[in-house]
Amino acid sequence: MIKPEILAPAGSLEKLKIAIDFGADAVYIGGGKLNLRAFSDNFTNDEMAEGVKYCHDRGKKLYVTMNVFPRNFDLKGVEEYILSLVELGIDAIIVADPAIIVAAKEVAPNLEIHLSTQANTVNWKAAKFWHEQGIKRIVLARELTFNEINVIKENLPEECELEAFVHGSMCIAYSGRCLISNYMLGRDANKGICSNACRYKYYLVEETRPGEYYPVVEDDKGTYIMNSKDLCMIKHIPELMKSGIYSFKIEGRMKSEFYVASVVKAYREAVDSYMADPENYEFKEEWLDTLSRISHRKYHTGFFMGKSGEQTYDVSSYVRDYEIVGVVQSYDDETKIATILQKNRVYDGDELDVLRAHTPNFNVKLEEMFDVEKKVPATVANRAHMIFKAKVETPLKEKDMLVKCKKGLEL
Repeated sequence: MIKPEILAPAGSLEKLKIAIDFGADAVYIGGGKLNLRAFSDNFTNDEMAEGVKYCHDRGKKLYVTMNVFPRNFDLKGVEEYILSLVELGIDAIIVADPAIIVAAKEVAPNLEIHLSTQANTVNWKAAKFWHEQGIKRIVLARELTFNEINVIKENLPEECELEAFVHGSMCIAYSGRCLISNYMLGRDANKGICSNACRYKYYLVEETRPGEYYPVVEDDKGTYIMNSKDLCMIKHIPELMKSGIYSFKIEGRMKSEFYVASVVKAYREAVDSYMADPENYEFKEEWLDTLSRISHRKYHTGFFMGKSGEQTYDVSSYVRDYEIVGVVQSYDDETKIATILQKNRVYDGDELDVLRAHTPNFNVKLEEMFDVEKKVPATVANRAHMIFKAKVETPLKEKDMLVKCKKGLEL
């Protein structure tokens, strides 16, 4: 059995390190050009070099997205940019357009190329065609079922890898090819600046009755709204393992550090548990509990199970019951004092959950808080990135994330 790759998003250098620390086998990032997340903290060359080193020192990989659909003017400097990525030591580029594939083959023939989900690969002949053009890995369209994926895998050479999204936001448009944002706000989804207009709350207005708004609803025949649930396949690890998918991809380059750590941790533990003993594998509710704490929309299995019309619903709001309030910088075993970087408001006496890589979650209590900058005792850490100390009876480690339930608490 081939152990699949867990591929995590990294919208910043800090998130890259968190993803690797929590168990990702590889990360995908955006550089300075031609990626579909214009609003994320895309990497400078210096940050990319540090990220490559951080990954390679730990036996992990780093991929760079170049997955826009470029116009003629976008192609200026593409060859030079690709060569700069090669010099930095990246492991592969993720592309959607033949122009970038051609440019990469011309100037960097040994560079590994992955075909983005934006290319809408939904059948085995298309996958085989792309492989014959020099594509090492096909990132499948999100709209495929397990049965369709199995057929694709059966008709491809062994060396052609398949990658599929297993967790994160879904798009109402076919593999993200959407014009709504561009039409309404002039922000092109295919250039990385999507406004997520599909998430807005819509009403119908009949042209002769201005001011009379009719809610868009769902009936027993299906849904007529555009907002998608979030994909979550944590309960279906055995099916994923048997599908022929080599890389389990997590969506979310614009998501938080808390999101990256939690999702990678859950899928890492689930995959490792299955690999250790496939015959006696059992799903653990703690994995879903970890995923339920991050900001998310209602979860769904997407198209994998062949059920259409169930991935959309009439509520666009996120579930945000938990938040990260601090990251441990150090812990003194003798005094039991933790030094903590504040992320959100936290009070002296708060009971918190600890999110740690490769470790079951556990609870701690903060006591005797102390403001390091002002050098005075503190009842609350309420300044952005405030450094404070607190007595914690249970030993902590550097990089532990402290998580707080927001329900019923003053924020």
